[in-house]
Amino acid sequence: MAIMERKIIHCDCDCFFAAVEMRDDPSLASIPIAVGGRSDRRGVISTCNYLAREYGVRSAMATAQAIKLCPQLKVLSGNMQKYKDVSAQVMAIFKEYTDLIEPLSLDEAFLDVTHSECCSGSATLIAQEIRQRVRDEVGITVSAGVAPNKFLAKIASDWNKPDGIWVITPDQVEEFVLQLGVNKISGVGDKTAEKLKSFGIETCKDIREKSRIELIERFGKFGQRLYELSWGIDQRPVRSSRVRKSISVEHTFPDDLPDLESCLAQLPALLAELEERFARHSSQRQVGGAVVKVKFFDFVQTTAEHALTVAEPSHFRQLLIDAYSRGNRPVRLIGVGYRLKPESGGEPQQLSLLT
Repeated sequence: MAIMERKIIHCDCDCFFAAVEMRDDPSLASIPIAVGGRSDRRGVISTCNYLAREYGVRSAMATAQAIKLCPQLKVLSGNMQKYKDVSAQVMAIFKEYTDLIEPLSLDEAFLDVTHSECCSGSATLIAQEIRQRVRDEVGITVSAGVAPNKFLAKIASDWNKPDGIWVITPDQVEEFVLQLGVNKISGVGDKTAEKLKSFGIETCKDIREKSRIELIERFGKFGQRLYELSWGIDQRPVRSSRVRKSISVEHTFPDDLPDLESCLAQLPALLAELEERFARHSSQRQVGGAVVKVKFFDFVQTTAEHALTVAEPSHFRQLLIDAYSRGNRPVRLIGVGYRLKPESGGEPQQLSLLT
């Protein structure tokens, strides 16, 4: 396989929302803080500073659980517009070094600096300069990973957090990849890690000991991906525009919904919000499927979906019934959405969701 060698930087702002709050109120820097929803409203932590992480507080954790772990935790409601403005400042700095920028969220992005003439073409020096400028001009810190591809750059940016940089040169790829645990591979969660372990795989070195055919037979297309990544191969380009694949809305309820009927009663409001959100894209995109997500009171979640081009309330009703039947217990969150077809030159198909 021919490997295209690139110079990729992955920049990741450290505890972004919390960092902005600490910048604007320095007194917060000496205490554990988090940005998230209120505990009495089933809130969830968006992010927290490193003092809070020492107590085990993590993103996506229920606020109530976070406060149990860290009773002195100060939870801030946050200001999304402020975070967007700060993100725009950071992205503007990135833009001065390359036009090939792929934002992954407000606080992280890939940069392809292969052909950049800044800093004499050195990706390492570019990353260092970006980090210094964000610190000086924006007032927050950024960790960066520099590597020949996106897979390795993203791992590298997490290698020396917070406020650090890690560089993997082409001649260091072999040694670096061999030591990696499979949990470092994007797409390998706890369940997939268990399946891999049952197959005798815990590291990238273990993956290499399996044949490509064995991996594909056991894990399908993901097996091919595992094989390539275990050799440090990732040919994905940095894409400056990302295609939206789905649109959805979800609500976490202040009190658990006790039964199916109470869940179904929430559908009209959810679908109205979904229709409003889709209206912003309906002239460009077509619907390819309907999706319902249910998260039960014990945080176990499931999704039900169906391929279709015209979504009616009855479709979502049946998907909700199907999803609920897998748990038959109180529900804390319901989400509804639809998959979008790949962009094409055909005429868009309007949803008849509320008509």
